[in-house]
Amino acid sequence: MAKLVSLADGVAHLVGDGDVVALEGFTHLIPFAAGHEIIRQGRQELTLVRMTPDVIYDQLIGAGCARRLVFSWGGNPGVGSLHRFRDAVQHAWPRPLDLEEHSHAGMANRYVAGASGLPFAVLRGYTGTDLPGHTTNIRPITCPFTGETLTAVPALRPDATVVHAQRADRNGNVQMWGITGVQKEAVLAAHRSLVTVEEIVDELEPVPGQVILPGWAVTAVAEVPGGAHPSYAHGYSVRDNDFYRDWDAVSRHRDTFRAWLDEHVHKANAAA
Repeated sequence: MAKLVSLADGVAHLVGDGDVVALEGFTHLIPFAAGHEIIRQGRQELTLVRMTPDVIYDQLIGAGCARRLVFSWGGNPGVGSLHRFRDAVQHAWPRPLDLEEHSHAGMANRYVAGASGLPFAVLRGYTGTDLPGHTTNIRPITCPFTGETLTAVPALRPDATVVHAQRADRNGNVQMWGITGVQKEAVLAAHRSLVTVEEIVDELEPVPGQVILPGWAVTAVAEVPGGAHPSYAHGYSVRDNDFYRDWDAVSRHRDTFRAWLDEHVHKANAAA
């Protein structure tokens, strides 16, 4: 059964230096508060995994937490580049960043394989791209039934997966709805998982389109209202589009980024 913990304790016990860590959420329910706590606790040498690394990974990379990124697309949604990501790749600031790039379909299937206890996933993908020439974890495989050449990618089994959801009950059962992406698969594939939620309730009321993560499949749950900001939690908050637009200027230069990090992440913890 999942334990109910504080965010600080959850990160302290479940995310370690050198871990493979996935913070998943697509447009919606992105675990920003947990990412900030990882930065505050000074985690380093992380392999960050995410289908669509956006602003939260820009922040983690700029803070020096990451040595490697496994991903399928990276950018500031609707705005442009991730400047801290770009600076790390092009200029090794604040440290060099190794890259492993995949397609969306490849990443999704890798999570599914991990959640299913399989060593790899097979798909019709990557054909016509140059990704197999740059990523060693993409291999051709021959179908034993048809002789067709397909693509195999290894399962993803993060040391820790972190996601955000709307609700959990006191037994650690988690409920999310709206755009849910691959959160379920990423949690089930992980060795350990931390779910931050808008609120903990006595009973989960059914919601159309809901996804339930049973307490036995989750390691820990932390109540963190607003934990997805500046993304949103359907039914609880709206997307802060101004933040995403403003991030371009904040992150473009090292000094403005460091000032933002100090004020909004490190000092925010001291104030709390």
